[in-house]
Amino acid sequence: MPIVRVQRIWFERTFDLSLPREAFPEILERVRGTPARLEERVRELPPAIRVGRQQGRWSIQENVGHLMDLEPLWAGRLDDLLAGEDRLRPADLDNRASHDAEHDRASLDAILARFRRERMETVARLDRLGDMDLERVALHPRLEAPMTVVDLFFFVAEHDDHHLARITQIAAALDDG
Repeated sequence: MPIVRVQRIWFERTFDLSLPREAFPEILERVRGTPARLEERVRELPPAIRVGRQQGRWSIQENVGHLMDLEPLWAGRLDDLLAGEDRLRPADLDNRASHDAEHDRASLDAILARFRRERMETVARLDRLGDMDLERVALHPRLEAPMTVVDLFFFVAEHDDHHLARITQIAAALDDG
């Protein structure tokens, strides 16, 4: 069976935002495991593949940097939920920070280390949440849907996996090319 190379467009996706709090342990493990999966996926790639572009889109290293760039947003949205805000803070839908950061000129090890550090800070906060914290709800600004902490970090895990899949596609295309 051939490998499917077409990936869903992130901004066209819909999400099941009715997950029970009992789903949180599995979601948290996905979020916790992203730095290790990311490091394993990119560390041994040759520099030409890490910074090569395919069809004018972000390179592998820019995808890694984008994950790092969004970590403060996820932590901030957790702050919003825990503070009882009605709406989650908006994302920069143009991804200006990622476009402007010149991640391909940075050290991959530095990007990975910062991502790991910031993600583990968020995970440590999530590890300390109680059941009542998981029930807090705020409106997601783009989706216009209510989200709990469980839903938010399901969204984060899906976003992580979206970029990991994109990294795999880029590596395969450039390695074949």
